This record gives sequence, C-alpha cells and structure tokens, in this order.
Amino acid sequence: MTGPRNFIKVIDSTGSSRRFKATIDPEGEGAGRESHRKEEIKQYFRSFLWSLIFTTPVFLTSMVFMYIPGIKHGLDTKVVNMLTIGEVIRWVLSTPVQFIIGRRFYTGSYKALRHGSANMDVLIALGTNAAYFYSVYTVIRAASSPDFEGTDFFETSAMLISFILLGKYLEVLAKGKTSEAIAKLMNLAPETAILLSLDEEGNVISEEEIDSRLIQKNDIIKIIPGAKVASDGFVLWGQSHINESMITGEARPVAKRKGDTVIGGTVNENGVLHIKATKVGSESALAQIVRLVESAQMAKAPVQKFADRISKYFVPLVIMLSFSTWLAWFLAGKLHGYPESWIPSSMDSFELALQFGISVMVIACPCALGLATPTAVMVGTGVGASLGVLIKDGQALEGAHKVNCIVFDKTGTLTVGKPVVVNTRLLKNMVLHEFYELVAATEVNSEHPLTKAIIEYAKKFREDEENPAWPEARDFVSITGHGVKAIVRNKEVIVGNKSLMLENNIVIPVDAQDMLTETESMAQTGILVSIDGEVKGVLAISDPVKPGAQEVISILKSMNVRSIMVTGDNWRTASSIASYAVAMVGDGINDSPALLAADVGMAIGAGTDIAIEAADIVLMKSNLDDVITAIHLSRKTFSRIRLNYIWALGYNILGIPIAAGALFPSTGFRLPPWIAGAAMAASSVSVVCCSLLLKNYERPKKLENLEIGGIQIE
Repeated sequence: MTGPRNFIKVIDSTGSSRRFKATIDPEGEGAGRESHRKEEIKQYFRSFLWSLIFTTPVFLTSMVFMYIPGIKHGLDTKVVNMLTIGEVIRWVLSTPVQFIIGRRFYTGSYKALRHGSANMDVLIALGTNAAYFYSVYTVIRAASSPDFEGTDFFETSAMLISFILLGKYLEVLAKGKTSEAIAKLMNLAPETAILLSLDEEGNVISEEEIDSRLIQKNDIIKIIPGAKVASDGFVLWGQSHINESMITGEARPVAKRKGDTVIGGTVNENGVLHIKATKVGSESALAQIVRLVESAQMAKAPVQKFADRISKYFVPLVIMLSFSTWLAWFLAGKLHGYPESWIPSSMDSFELALQFGISVMVIACPCALGLATPTAVMVGTGVGASLGVLIKDGQALEGAHKVNCIVFDKTGTLTVGKPVVVNTRLLKNMVLHEFYELVAATEVNSEHPLTKAIIEYAKKFREDEENPAWPEARDFVSITGHGVKAIVRNKEVIVGNKSLMLENNIVIPVDAQDMLTETESMAQTGILVSIDGEVKGVLAISDPVKPGAQEVISILKSMNVRSIMVTGDNWRTASSIASYAVAMVGDGINDSPALLAADVGMAIGAGTDIAIEAADIVLMKSNLDDVITAIHLSRKTFSRIRLNYIWALGYNILGIPIAAGALFPSTGFRLPPWIAGAAMAASSVSVVCCSLLLKNYERPKKLENLEIGGIQIE
C-alpha cells in the first residue's frame, strides 16, 4: 500500500537527504487555520498596544493635564500665532494612529465600497476622519490667525480608534473560543504511533515509533494501556476497554476484542491491542467529524438573512442620520433654537453639532447584528459535537428547534435492530438440538434479516464449536416474503410463514395457530417449521425495544413534540403529519428517502459512519435520548440567537437617539464620540460573550435519571 511513509523512504533512499529532507507538513489545513486565528489575535493586540502608546499622551494633554496649572501653562504656550504646544503634540501623536495604525479601516472601507456595500469600517473611517480633519483645520487656522480660538478633537479620533481596536481584539479573542470544539477534536489525534512488523505467521518481528500522520492502510498498530488509538481500524489481537466519550459521547468504556472496530482518537483503558488500520488521514472518523463541524460553523442559518437584510440598509441609514443630526444641531445653534448656555465653554455651536454627528456615526453597530447568529451557531454545533450530536449546518440547527413532530423508524431506531429468538415450541416429540440442526442448515443460505437470529440461536446447541458446520442442504429455494425450503438429511424442511405452509398443502395444527396469534399480540414474528410435510415447531422472534425508549417518548411529549412510529409507507399517516415541522429519526440504512424528505433528518447510531448524506443531524450513539438532546440544544441555541438580536437591535434603537442628543435638552447628558465608540465595541463583544454562555449547556435534567442500560431477553 502506497502512502506518505513510502514516499519519504524512497526520497531518503536516493541519497538526496543531504540536500533536503522529506517530511510531513506540520501546518496541515486545520493547523493552518488555527495559526491564522492566533496571528489575527496577535495583530489586533499589537495594533491596540501601539495605538494605546500614542493615544495615552493625547488623552492626558487634552483631558487631564489641562487641570494641572504648571503643565497647563506649558501646553498653552504659543508656537505660531494662536497655535499651542498642546495642539502640536496632539496632532503629531494622533496622525500615526489615524493613518498607520488605523489603516485597516481605510482598507476595509475601500473593499466594501468597491463591492457596492458599506460596513462598519466605513462608519469608523468617516467618524474618525471628520474629527481628525476638523482638528487639522483648527490647527491651520490657529497657526495662520492671531485671534482664532478653536477646539481640536484629536483625542476623539485617536481614542475612537484605540477603543475600537480593543473591541476588535476582545471580539476575535472571544470568537476564537467559539471554535474551541474543533481545536479539541483535532487535538484528539495522537502525535505518534507504534508500528508493528509481522512475519508470515503473524508474529511480531519489530516495533517502530512513527508520526501518526504516516500511518497507511493495512498497517498493524500497537495500542498500549492509556494510549490514544492512532487510527480507525479493527482489533487483530488482544482485548481491552476503550473510552469513546470524546468521539461518540458514550460515557462508559466499550469492551473490545478480536474483530471489533476502533476509532482513532479514543483512549485505550487497560489491555494491549494490535489493530489493523482501515481508514487513515482524511478518511478517518475524526477527520470527517472535524470537516462536518467546520462546514456547519461556516454555513449560514436561514435566520441570518434577517441580519443581512438589515445590514444592507443599516450603514447608509446611519450616515444619513449622522448628517441629519449634525445639520439639525448646527442650524438650531445658528438660529438660536436653544440657549447658548447649552454649549460647553470650549466649543461653539458648530463643534457641538459635529460631536453629536460623530457620536451617532460611531455608536451604531451593525457588527452586533452580524455576529448574533454565526457565533451562536458556532458554539451550538461545537457543543453538539462534544455530546455526539453532529449538526451538519445552520439550517439543520434552525429546523430542529421548530420540530413538533418526530417520526421514528421502528427497526433499528425504537428497537435494537438485532432480532433474537425469544421462544421455541415443539409440537412433536423431537430433540431440540436436532430440530435446530435442520432449521439452521436450511436457513444458512438465506439472506433474510431473521436468518442471523435463527443461526445465532442454533449455535447455542453447538457451544463446543465457534463456527459450526451445518448439514448439507440440497435443492435450496428462497421464496421472497414467505420463507425457505431445502432437503436436509433426506428430509424436506420448510421454514416460513403461514402462507408458505398453505401453498405446500401443509396442515397447521390448532396449537401452532394459537402460538402464532400469541406471538403477533406481543409484537413478535412467528415462524413455522415443517419437516416432511408436518409442522414440528414454532419460533418466536423479537426485535427488542431499546431501553429508555418509552421514557424518551414521554419526555418528548412533555416538550410538546408528537411522536409517531412507522414500519412502512402509510399514506394516511403521511397526510396527518403534513402540517407539522417533522423530524425523521432512522438508522440511515433503508430510510434515506424519508430522512431527505423530512424537515430535519436524524440518523441514529451512526458510530464511525458519520458521513450519512441523507441526514441533517447525525447521532453518533444508538441512544434515543440524543434525539431529545438535539432538539433541546437547538432550542437553547435559537433562544440565544433571539437574545442576541434583541440586544443588538435594542442597543442601536436606544443608543443612536442618545448619541444624537435626545437626553441633552432635559438632562444635559451627552455621549462624547470616544465613549460612543467604546459602547459600540462593547456591544459586539457582549454579543459574542452571550453566545459563549452556550458552552455551559447541560442536557435536560430528566435525561440524567433515564436508564439507557443493557438489554435482557428471557
């Protein structure tokens, strides 16, 4: 089998390793994304730090030192005409903040406007430029005029940029935590693995520690106690218990022995195992889960369209409101529409109006609206993955919270999906193990799902043999939907339902009829066995109901979710549930069309086969209580999204009028632009933090007392 390990060995064997060395890229796709996120955090932190270094003296010279007589006198010293040392210092220090540190806002504005839209960067660029260039105007006027007295707003532009960069830093820091689920999943893979070399007889020749990324299909890997399983595969030798909670959410360690499958990234609890790798690299269950969670976090939920529609008109509306605010206050001042006592001593009516206009522009926050849905979806899908509930996209998450009707596929979903023989009644004097010899020999060539149950039960009478050889069956015939017949030991054996017996003119005794009626009343399948034209016995086969199924249905009822069981296509049932938001729960084997047709399709018991295309939500375990977890988690996520929208809209609806000076006439309270900018940054951070609270999600308490234990058949 060819793989990366072979390529590296071939390259090294050519002798070219003196010039260069072949190795696996340490920065894989996932690692690259993680390093990009860390670099983004570093960039914002560095930008904020440099901004703070320049902004602090600007703030001190304009807001603090003016109240210290000695320093104030020095700052008020004239340089040229009315231009003071303080104004020069503020101009020099705020310029790099505006154009070097704050260049990202110009770049973002240009890109947005080039594509015919406006974003938060446009508002920041307009607001800070208005403050900065008006201040430059006052500096030029002061330097050229012996009697000009004006106020600069260099501290406004510098502090605005500093607070917004702080907000952005906190935002990317918090957003990074929303994708922690992916990072944790990626860290499950062990760094190294022990590769075994075997001889032709299967004996271990040598052991070699290799990079786990160099594992190839069909490699034999040794897993020691306490180590992580290095690859998906199956057990060749040994037995142990493996903790699969990090992949499937299953709390209890799972027993593993020869032939059992194992999942890469899980932890070996005790014994030593030798496994054969079957799925490596991007094919592994862990890699598929990471891809699925990543795509879910990138996909837009339909509810996001609401924010997109608002954002489309938000920025132009804010610019218009900002200009209207400035114009209204400016005209009111010029026309003496308010007392002159309202104007601060350091300003005139134009500057007061400019402050209100800039405050409106920078307090408005479309970012909070834009972050409301994706951050909650990212956290919600990550939490789901840690619980073994894989939600494929935002649409599935949104659909699940609306579900008020669940259709359960019976076989393999409400039931275990493994039929077993629960009763045998012999109608004639016959030894039980001889009876099952004939039945098993007849059934062994059949592919019917019930065949395995009969064969497994028959093996109990041949406990001394692991794979017993059954007597030869001649003239085997399978009658679809009815049963099978064959000649075994010169006896004609027919195994099947009542119709098959009647077709072969076999009389069904009253005792057999009574037992068939009894089995059907207990939701079991009755099978008749005829030997040489005479019914000799009746088998009762049952597919046991999963433990906890009844309690799960009861809990769903308390959540106002209707539950329906289907065992086949039923038009009347389909018509009756057409008006509901329907979730279909199946095992993904024979119910893919139904999973696709439902509003939300849930595949249960997927195990390592998490790439079930038909399902919107994949439940890794076979526990029905995960259906409740999926619906409950989606409801919690969407209540968080609603809360985010209420906060984001409420903040803008209240904040913009206050920034425009709605409270100023009655209370004298106004928001300086730098405080408005800080409020805007805080609003985005608060939305992200609100979404992060979903990380504390706990399953419904009712599920904690729900016993999903083993199955006992009598």
